[in-house]
Amino acid sequence: MSTTDILAARGKRLAAGTGALATAVALGATLFAAAPAQATPGPAKPYGVVTAKTGLSERQYPSTDSSVRGYLRHRAHVGLVCKVRTQSVGGNSVWYLTREDRGAWVAAKYVTNSGRVKYCKDVHRTRVQANHPAKHTVG
Repeated sequence: MSTTDILAARGKRLAAGTGALATAVALGATLFAAAPAQATPGPAKPYGVVTAKTGLSERQYPSTDSSVRGYLRHRAHVGLVCKVRTQSVGGNSVWYLTREDRGAWVAAKYVTNSGRVKYCKDVHRTRVQANHPAKHTVG
């Protein structure tokens, strides 16, 4: 084989390799463009969405007689810790403890929840069992 033949053979292999590389790059670009965008993480579950058109007051305790600690706008997302049954608001006696720093209460009548919200007695019992070792008595 002459030097010219060797160079010609290398050129063909190089051209074939370049073609394969170009195809791979084009395919990768197509797949990248077709891939759905990464979804931004939503609020941790459970959470609620305020449904009251005029917004919703956050209360210090689960009662309309309690002082207002804050205000949530219509369609605001709020983390929910637990729920209790107390004063009925519009026929709904459930109130949610919010996950916000303030630890305020909102009437469930005006919140649509996403995810299962446990009763507060169950949440607090689980926290106590997890955080405190059992007491041993000497007998």
